[in-house]
Amino acid sequence: MADVLRTPSSEDLNHSNMAKYMAWLKENGLGEYPEYPALHQWSVTETASFWQSIWDYTGVKASVEPQQPVFKAGASIQDRPWFPEAKFNFAENLLRFAQKGDPDRTAITFISEVSGTQSLSWSELYGQVKAFAFFLKKHKVQPGDRVAAYIGNTPEALIAMLATTSLGAVWSSASPDFGTAGVVDRFGQVEPKVLLAANGYKYGGKIFERTEAIYEIRKAIQSIEATVVVPSLPGGEVPEGALMWDRALASGDQFAQGSELAFFQGDFDHPIYILFSSGTTGKPKCIVHGAGGTLLQHSKELLLHGNIREDSVFLYFTTTGWMMWNWLASGLVTGARLVLFDGNPGYPDMMALWRVIAEEQVTHFGTSAKFISSSRMQGVEPGQLDLSKLDTIFSTGSPLMPEDYDWIFHHVGDQLHLASISGGTDIVSCFVGGNPMLPVVKGRIQCKGLGMDVKAFNDAGEEVINERGELVCTTPAPSMPIGFWRDEEGQRYRSAYFERFENVWAHGDFVEFDEQGSCIIYGRSDSTLNPGGVRIGTAEVYRQVEKVSEVADSIVVGQPWQDDVRVVLLVKMAADQTLNDDIQRTIRQTLKLNASPRHVPALIVAVPDIPYTRSGKKVELAALKAIQGEEIDNLGAIANPESLDAIANMDWHQS
Repeated sequence: MADVLRTPSSEDLNHSNMAKYMAWLKENGLGEYPEYPALHQWSVTETASFWQSIWDYTGVKASVEPQQPVFKAGASIQDRPWFPEAKFNFAENLLRFAQKGDPDRTAITFISEVSGTQSLSWSELYGQVKAFAFFLKKHKVQPGDRVAAYIGNTPEALIAMLATTSLGAVWSSASPDFGTAGVVDRFGQVEPKVLLAANGYKYGGKIFERTEAIYEIRKAIQSIEATVVVPSLPGGEVPEGALMWDRALASGDQFAQGSELAFFQGDFDHPIYILFSSGTTGKPKCIVHGAGGTLLQHSKELLLHGNIREDSVFLYFTTTGWMMWNWLASGLVTGARLVLFDGNPGYPDMMALWRVIAEEQVTHFGTSAKFISSSRMQGVEPGQLDLSKLDTIFSTGSPLMPEDYDWIFHHVGDQLHLASISGGTDIVSCFVGGNPMLPVVKGRIQCKGLGMDVKAFNDAGEEVINERGELVCTTPAPSMPIGFWRDEEGQRYRSAYFERFENVWAHGDFVEFDEQGSCIIYGRSDSTLNPGGVRIGTAEVYRQVEKVSEVADSIVVGQPWQDDVRVVLLVKMAADQTLNDDIQRTIRQTLKLNASPRHVPALIVAVPDIPYTRSGKKVELAALKAIQGEEIDNLGAIANPESLDAIANMDWHQS
């Protein structure tokens, strides 16, 4: 196939973690699978055997092992009959390498615009987790209590999360670039007992103070009983009644009085995380995730699909407000060294993050599709650096364009495992993703995740192959959320995922699978375009507009118009370019020839900027609301809300 960019090596086929797992299945009498589709089929039909195998193969540390059967098929996909009677702790499993091997081996490397590069060994990490856990115990944090963090991707965030979950308490986080209203909309719903907050941050060489925001958050959320301030900006003011991070650790050490940390032993569905939906069209949903589903799913994805090992170096460019931070944190379970990067990846230039990858000898690098696209469009050449250790690139957040596949292999490395992955905050993990034992094909996600029974459904609820449809999951998966916070009857949870098709999870993505299980994601189905009643994925438009060099970025919406829907394309022009008739003609011809006449926009309008969420996702629904003159809720979720103001102030009644 001309579009195959990489074929698996003999090392991948025989010695990757996925290959070792398949050999282990054979040795333990669980089957021999000559090809991945057969393995995947077993994983979704023999659900109990598969998830028990993940528990055993990844070596979950438990005080009480699960009783048979580990899964009982119920009448509803919403039932949670997982691993009865098992007792274990999420943080204890992530810290397993602190108590075996070399405790002085580096666990975390931290790089920021403020402090440069710092490192923590496994023993230092464990010691600080213990100290902060005892600080929380001193403040009477109990299992089920919430600890919230308004902080960057720093060691303190990781340490505090581990301390929180070690006690059976529940962790929520938001990055400090969120405005106060956006933070209160999130944390106010879950009523945290303790707030961890950075006094500010530095991004792109600019200083952003957050002391006043801490005052406002504490005033708005009456449940907060203790506040710990992380001095991300040295010399900042400490709010009255708050404690600095170092003093909190010292207080915890003193309170411990030499005692060892006793990890709370909870059941499989004991809550550990509350994550938030983007909130771009309303108040964010509070999605509750359990210890067992998160641990097993992340272990499976990182170890098997991602091929991360104890000697790997893992960097995911993320913020604490994106679920990829939780995914990165779980990287500790592999024993790999984590590289935490807090700053602007394009400062002082677009090679900045690529230089970090080279200097830290990163083996596994994760980022957003937007960062890869920006690197390509700005003409950087990462391949000029020593990236010889780089083995795998993960991409998510939005569909990765075919042009970006080519760019990675031509300008970064021609033997890389490029793993485009897709899932969501809803499952704090992936439905589809990578596999080192499969070829990388341009524009396609490699496979369905093990244990994830995903399909494309048409409007009649029938599976379709090589046709676009709704991404669904037809059998239970343990990483599906426990529910939504304060949704005791489960009505909001059912409404979010289970109303479209009976007893089937509808995820909200527009997708096409082939016979082997590889797929193309066409964007969110709730923002699918429907001109003349024909469904068009927004990513289909972006794939073609990306080819027009005069356009730097774009967003497309379906505007209600004269009893139909017309396609409206908003474009941000490249430097020194102005939208004119010739460029419009090029865009329309490109879409008509490479997609279809239905994809051709009725209207093309130049805008100063394209709206994105803080996790790098285009927000078509918010853009449409701006065009329609409707109020946009929770602007704090938008990285550049001024872009929506510019859209709203245009004349959208033009023909």
